[in-house]
Amino acid sequence: MALTTIDPGSALVVIDLQQGIVSAFDDPSVTAAVKQAAHLAAEFRRHGLPVVLVTVTGRAPGRTDAGRGGGAVPPGWADLVGELDAAPTDHLITKRRRSAFHDTGLDTLLRDLGVTQVVLAGISTSSGVESTARSASDHGYHVVLATDAMTDPDAEAHRHSVERVFPKLGETATTAEIADRIEATR
Repeated sequence: MALTTIDPGSALVVIDLQQGIVSAFDDPSVTAAVKQAAHLAAEFRRHGLPVVLVTVTGRAPGRTDAGRGGGAVPPGWADLVGELDAAPTDHLITKRRRSAFHDTGLDTLLRDLGVTQVVLAGISTSSGVESTARSASDHGYHVVLATDAMTDPDAEAHRHSVERVFPKLGETATTAEIADRIEATR
């Protein structure tokens, strides 16, 4: 579904755009997604809207870690990419699962800020972004997915999420469409 509105209570949630993840992919789509997410963050800040920057620092303990490594992350791995230009007004969330909502306090933070709509960007489209979108929808937020501000190491998984899954969870739009809509409503 195409973008219809930007709520007065909108927040940008940027997922896993951090050194250890971004540097692992030698793909122009990552550079483009980071650039678009940084543009959205700047627009949200300029209009006094909340920006939430989410990083992942590992995996949940237990059987799901079998055969996937686990353990502590190397120094600097969870540092946000510089292009996001994190501001003192940004809210930082650290997660250990795919969804930025699970065991993080994100829902409480957003509700305390009066947020009714979340705009999502980040990496990986079919994992962290999709899982967070599902959780946001389940929590009753108006979900907007910035399709050019996200990417996935698997192009087919990205396409599937954008074309088949996201229209069931919320609205999709480009960074330019979202920025234009914010400008028009502020």
